[in-house]
Amino acid sequence: MYYDLISYIDYLESKGELIRINEYVNPELEIAEITDRVAKSENGGKALLFMNTGYKFPALTNAFGSDNRIAYALGVSKIEELLNEIDSLFKYAKTAQGLSFVEKLKFLPQLNRISGFFPKTVKIKTPSCQEVVMPLPKMSELPALKCWPCDGGRFITLPLVHTKNPLTGQRNVGMYRVQIFDDSLVGMHWHRHKTGARHFAEYKKAGKLMPVAVTMGGDPAYTWCATAPLPENVDEYLFAGFLRKKPVRMVKCLTQNIEVPEDSDFVIEGYIDPEETFITEGPFGDHTGFYSLQDLYPRMHVTCISHRRGAVYPATVTGIPPQEDLYISKAIEKIFLKPIQICIAPEIADMYLPEEGVSHNIAIISINKTYPGQAIKIANAMWGAGQMMFCKVIVVTDSNVDIHNTLALFDAIGKNWTPASDTYFSKGPLDVLDHAARQQCFGGKLCIDATVKLPEEELISSAANNDQDLTFLFCNENNIPTTRAKLKIIFDNEIDTNDFTTCIWLAGANTDIAYDCEIKDNSLIVDARAKINRDDFHRPWPNIVCSDEATIESIDKKWESLKIGDFIPSPSLKYKRLEKQG
Repeated sequence: MYYDLISYIDYLESKGELIRINEYVNPELEIAEITDRVAKSENGGKALLFMNTGYKFPALTNAFGSDNRIAYALGVSKIEELLNEIDSLFKYAKTAQGLSFVEKLKFLPQLNRISGFFPKTVKIKTPSCQEVVMPLPKMSELPALKCWPCDGGRFITLPLVHTKNPLTGQRNVGMYRVQIFDDSLVGMHWHRHKTGARHFAEYKKAGKLMPVAVTMGGDPAYTWCATAPLPENVDEYLFAGFLRKKPVRMVKCLTQNIEVPEDSDFVIEGYIDPEETFITEGPFGDHTGFYSLQDLYPRMHVTCISHRRGAVYPATVTGIPPQEDLYISKAIEKIFLKPIQICIAPEIADMYLPEEGVSHNIAIISINKTYPGQAIKIANAMWGAGQMMFCKVIVVTDSNVDIHNTLALFDAIGKNWTPASDTYFSKGPLDVLDHAARQQCFGGKLCIDATVKLPEEELISSAANNDQDLTFLFCNENNIPTTRAKLKIIFDNEIDTNDFTTCIWLAGANTDIAYDCEIKDNSLIVDARAKINRDDFHRPWPNIVCSDEATIESIDKKWESLKIGDFIPSPSLKYKRLEKQG
């Protein structure tokens, strides 16, 4: 594995996976525009190291933005190399809970192996992450990005936020974006469903100041583990140690009672006063492809900033998919399939989170089906499993379907799904970023049962007429054909209904299942239009995320001097017609 972020950068460069850019590039809008172009190129392009940011520190983007780079970050050549070990870890964790003392003795070799990976607090005279300590904290000295024109300011987009439960002392490491307001004040964007928010609630009950530490950099495994959907009682640094095959060395912060990895590039220490009024945070061009709207979040007062000598500032750019987070999600999808099979539903054969679904709008699941109603059982099980509770649409197929193959998936849906009998509606929690929900964080859910029906299910399905001309039909609101289709999705007039990727993305993003879907004449009708100026929609409707003309023109002019390779036009040009006017 790697000693730190610098050694990871060196390794990427040795593999031809990184480009150094020596030309000056402005962290305000320009770095994001270049990264967006590269990240959307074939196979995610290259990692980008911006050597001249106008600050003391270079900035690294797209470091995890390919199948190869995410595997390298976790210390393997392919993600599949980790699957057997993850399998054994979660089997032990599940099985050991119900074993007698004698039976547990059989697992001692596995237990001893795992115990060697627990994070260790070490005492070092000058830890790497504290080699340079700012006399006064100055957030303005960090090359934090402003990614998109309507962002509320500069944001730390790849932070590892460390908090502790004040009752148990248990640590959590989450990735919650951080908005910079001035040199010693930032906003902490954790959603109500997140562990950081629950820790905050406990400090508020106790009437105590909440210590927080935000780190960036260090071993790249830390960053991925902070995004992983681990059970709340599993320490992210234990998991990182398991992946690294060595424990994470932790050191005490200088001004707060909290520990951070010794090899971090940056450490921002501070506290939150639970009695203090929240601050207005946002907007922010999010991974949904839309701006998350302004909202109120806790203020964090910065008490210390330290960094290692030669520190590199890591950042990510979110926006219309695909982006770097696609590859982070793909690794999660592969690695956590086994734990899902072990802990939730052993009949699950495969799982696929398509890029158009931005991780939480659409999930495709194949199962080894043995009894009627099993697809619905699986949908309910997944909606009750951690972050899968946010998923709006779950499609279930049989295990012999290659769910990663679009044609094979559509063929199974066309043959095995009768909308009137094989569509299951539910309600539940939604992601805070879901802008289509009529009530924030709560809305409809949908399961499409595309499995081969058993005799008991056929009795129900046979009652529905199944003679539609098409399986899918995308159409504009002013041109809705009378053609019969199992699934008919209606878009705004400016949407190109031949652009499959954009249509699926917007269908997931712009739909509240409870209000925007209906079964009519054995067809599922979906209203995927923007809900602007609608009598039945009373929340603000966000704009999509695009660069402005000035930034696009600036990067076009300097592209050759960047020495990145062949010219890549701005992806925003494709989507600017979809921006709200005014």
